[in-house]
Amino acid sequence: MGVKADKIFVNLPVKDLNKSVDFFTKVGFEFDAQFTDENATCMVVNEHIFVMLLVEDFFKTFTNKEISDAAKSTEVIVALSVDSKEQVDEIVNRALNSGGQPSKEPMDQGFMYGWSFQDIDGHLWEVFHMDANAIAQG
Repeated sequence: MGVKADKIFVNLPVKDLNKSVDFFTKVGFEFDAQFTDENATCMVVNEHIFVMLLVEDFFKTFTNKEISDAAKSTEVIVALSVDSKEQVDEIVNRALNSGGQPSKEPMDQGFMYGWSFQDIDGHLWEVFHMDANAIAQG
């Protein structure tokens, strides 16, 4: 039997928690105040997916490894599946208009459309829509 987790918590180090909260609020995310203090906040993607934004010094308490400088190297790409191509564009445009940086140009493969951005700490985010009908038609 395989692993059956019911929620995912992605943990990302951030330089300035308040600026990160402001950025992701402008992108359209909400936060769980119950899991928020001066060291961390819980960004709600949906009822099963959460992103913990942790101030770098606090993040360091969870690892013996050096924290990657996301502006110079990539350790992870957070990919989010959404309901439409329009929603992909809406989210990425909000990120870019809120201080995020472009990552890759939009990619349209017919059955899948995606676009990506870098948040204010340099973490890579990919937003994509997969058309199940186009896949079925193969």
